[in-house]
Amino acid sequence: MTADFVSRLPNDIGGAEAGSIVQVDHVLEPWEKRCHALADVLDFKKIINTEEKRKGVEALGADLIGKLPYYERWIVTFANILFTKGLLTPTELAEKMAEVEARFAAEAG
Repeated sequence: MTADFVSRLPNDIGGAEAGSIVQVDHVLEPWEKRCHALADVLDFKKIINTEEKRKGVEALGADLIGKLPYYERWIVTFANILFTKGLLTPTELAEKMAEVEARFAAEAG
């Protein structure tokens, strides 16, 4: 048990007991498309590469990975990496999120 804990990363579930896999085709939500585009831009601009993203998702830990949908893991990972690199602060992110939320509320109402 301890050897598995040390040698397996959270996404390394090969051979482990697991429930059935539910495969659902769905159209990506606009925010999911933007998230994927953001990943491409961050990689193209050499800000966050694929390996950093993979390690960042793994760093979230099995519990959080199990609770977050796929693209939400990416978003949290991007924020954490940008915070670590000093390219974004939590305050800046919160301000931008409030700005976007207000814009969507104004468009809806």
